[in-house]
Amino acid sequence: MSQAGLLDVADVLGIGADEKKPVTPLRMVSILEEGLPVKSLERVSGFVAPSDTSFKHRIVPRATLNRRKLGERLTTEESNRVERVARVWALAVEVWKSAENARAFLWREHPLLDLRRPIDIVMANDFGAKLVEDILGRLKHGTAA
Repeated sequence: MSQAGLLDVADVLGIGADEKKPVTPLRMVSILEEGLPVKSLERVSGFVAPSDTSFKHRIVPRATLNRRKLGERLTTEESNRVERVARVWALAVEVWKSAENARAFLWREHPLLDLRRPIDIVMANDFGAKLVEDILGRLKHGTAA
């Protein structure tokens, strides 16, 4: 598991709290393979970009999401993207101590990312998410970032 705690990520995704089985790393693998519920996408989007109703369509295209029937799950690939954003969000909130400050960090250009916004790097791929997690880890531990 990355620097953000598994329980924090599960909470951001809205999974596990109402179930009898605890969310373990191996169970998270299974949940992502089976596909997250669409509500996880809605939940993560609400945290990261509460005033941007189109943010979720950067993760799952609008037409694809509109075709989904009630109760359908995200694909494994879509679930992995949602989890990646949730993981970085949980760490950013831990480091910055508030949702507002975490959001400001994610949406502001950063010099260590060639003045690209961390959220854009996270959305690009898992390697990008690891770069942003590294910056957050350095901030958390008082190293230059």
